[in-house]
Amino acid sequence: MRYFNCSGPNNPQEHYTLLRPALIAKGIDFIKRRRYFTIWAPRQSGKSTYFLLLKQALEREGYAFLQLNFENYGDETSEGLLRKLHTTLTEIGLSPPEFDTYARVSDYLETVKHLKLVLMVDEVEGLNRELLRSFLHTIRNLYHSRDTHSLKSVIFVGVSNLTGVVGDNASPFNIADEFHLPYFTLEETFELLGQHEAETGQRFERKVVRKIHEVTAGQPGLVNAFAHELVSRHADDKKITYAHYLEVEQWYLEQTLEKHFANILQKANAHRSFVEMLLFTEAVVPFKIDRPAIKDLYVNGIIRPGKNGLVEFWVPYYKKRLYDAFYPYTNGELTELTAHLRPVPFLEPSGELDVEKLIAEYKAYAARRGFGVFREKNAQGQYVSIKEAGLLYSFETFLTAFVQQAGGKTYREANTGLGKSDLVVNLRGQELLFEAKRYYGLAKFERGKQQAAYYARSLGLKKAVCVVFTPNSIQYPPEVREERFTLKGVEVSVFLVPYDEEKDF
Repeated sequence: MRYFNCSGPNNPQEHYTLLRPALIAKGIDFIKRRRYFTIWAPRQSGKSTYFLLLKQALEREGYAFLQLNFENYGDETSEGLLRKLHTTLTEIGLSPPEFDTYARVSDYLETVKHLKLVLMVDEVEGLNRELLRSFLHTIRNLYHSRDTHSLKSVIFVGVSNLTGVVGDNASPFNIADEFHLPYFTLEETFELLGQHEAETGQRFERKVVRKIHEVTAGQPGLVNAFAHELVSRHADDKKITYAHYLEVEQWYLEQTLEKHFANILQKANAHRSFVEMLLFTEAVVPFKIDRPAIKDLYVNGIIRPGKNGLVEFWVPYYKKRLYDAFYPYTNGELTELTAHLRPVPFLEPSGELDVEKLIAEYKAYAARRGFGVFREKNAQGQYVSIKEAGLLYSFETFLTAFVQQAGGKTYREANTGLGKSDLVVNLRGQELLFEAKRYYGLAKFERGKQQAAYYARSLGLKKAVCVVFTPNSIQYPPEVREERFTLKGVEVSVFLVPYDEEKDF
């Protein structure tokens, strides 16, 4: 029986696999036109599986596929690289002479010009800069003389966009196309999980498939990982339900020591102040690839350009974990609140949440407590958390304390946009979305109310609560008020929480 693969390339006979015939055909077309091209994509993007399928398709058409992997080759020498090239050619049954220069490699390829060779170079950025430069010079020369030798195509693969790695006029990128390897579409995610359904009879609720695709953005490695964990935990269940999904998502967010996210966190930490701004404010940031922070976060799959040309997060799962990783929660506030909060007054006789009473209690608490205590300091005694993080933490900690006392659950919803990640409260079988943000002007205030309704509706919820923190340093127009309204079937309650900006921050 096949299964969902979480490591290495997929074998279609062993693993559930999307064959992606249109992408394979595109790669073959590039190669038949003797193009040299580059593919870059973050890790877990399905590159290894794609090249395994491409290799099999090329071999059926008489091509020989050569593979080099330069991961951890930072200390390699030219002699070592030439030996590697020699070994790679012998592995496909050829008998090349020993190579002492790159010119000897070119000469040998001319002696076997009747062959159709394709070279795929993985982790190409792993070479040290000097060796990479000389290697790319050789590739460029081979491209211009490709009518006289057997190397019909070269594919450069990396987790970084290689354009500009070599900044002289011998760079191969003026002769190389760029090939885009997209994440799974929603339809492809349904197709992949449908293979499991067809072979085992176990079904996924359609909402589960949509949530997997939404939280992973269709990243192949994560799609497989979520599906694998779900079917492993619930092998005896006939249907994978939304409750099962929430259980697994919570485990991924709070407990698993996922190696790949450790790399994501390391990259985000290198630009922590910028990432905090993206996470905790309503910042509007144009996507400019020449900004070092944007480029580094982009090539590692953390952010991407949105449809409007602005920065947005790429994978909501990463956004959720980064949100929690950078959250200022070290002051023991949850323990303090849990010890003193009584949930009963905030519940209606029907068991529904009395939102007005809950928010009134929070306002009183915030007035007593303030927000300055929620900021973190580094080892030098300097504050490292921005004010919006403290505001959001204050409210969400209060809300979480109440929900825990009342026997409910909270879980975070993250879209790919910037700013806050909303909390959904699940209490006695009913769900309610809470969105908290700071006031940034009337236009954003009005848009935020609309977004609260939109997010709730996208989750299938009927109610949303929008909590807006209002600094006392602003003269507010009459439109900024507490209210309750219904928009496209969603009841939205708006509450204002004033605070003293000078005192608290």
